[in-house]
Amino acid sequence: MRNVSRTSLVDAAIEQLRREIADGAWPVGTKIPSEAQLAASLGMSRLSVREAVRVLAHAGLLTTRQGDGTYVTATDESRAALRRGLDRAAAMDIIDVRRGLDLVAARLAAVRRTGDDLASLREALERRDAAGEAGDLDGFADADAAFHLRVADAARNPLLADLYHGMGEAVRDSVRDVRRTTHEPDTSHWDLLRAIESGDAAGAVAVSMAILDMHEREL
Repeated sequence: MRNVSRTSLVDAAIEQLRREIADGAWPVGTKIPSEAQLAASLGMSRLSVREAVRVLAHAGLLTTRQGDGTYVTATDESRAALRRGLDRAAAMDIIDVRRGLDLVAARLAAVRRTGDDLASLREALERRDAAGEAGDLDGFADADAAFHLRVADAARNPLLADLYHGMGEAVRDSVRDVRRTTHEPDTSHWDLLRAIESGDAAGAVAVSMAILDMHEREL
């Protein structure tokens, strides 16, 4: 039997892990299984798995948090490059980009949303309100970002959704920064949902831009 080189085993592990990430088995933000669990499921040594994780972390698809575990940060190299660019971008740069994306997302969502989309948007806002009342900053930011990501999904434009999801962490960070400085009651997100629900594309765009105006003032 021909011996398989360690390099080929590492390459096989990289390909397997990359496929799991690309196929959505581990969404962005998800903690992947432990090194021992991955080695067992892949039928490979922990050394090969460790090297594969290191390579994918260097490529920007994974990040390892000391004492916590390894998390998915991007689904492919292009999104990893976008994420690195967003990490370097100023908060105002991100808002400028969001103005273009949110405008299109709100307008299309008002026309193309489904009943399931509306239920999903409502669920995100209910979580947002509950987190705000509980003083849960991270929960509030997660739910707020989830709402905007779901608006992009409701637009039924795969490229728009991909771009917005690539900015997901930056959107969460922006919301978290704004929430630290203000706790004023805010119904604008519910106004956006109502505009989308009623099919009012112009109204949805106006509310979406007003939300970003508020973010800009608070930065």
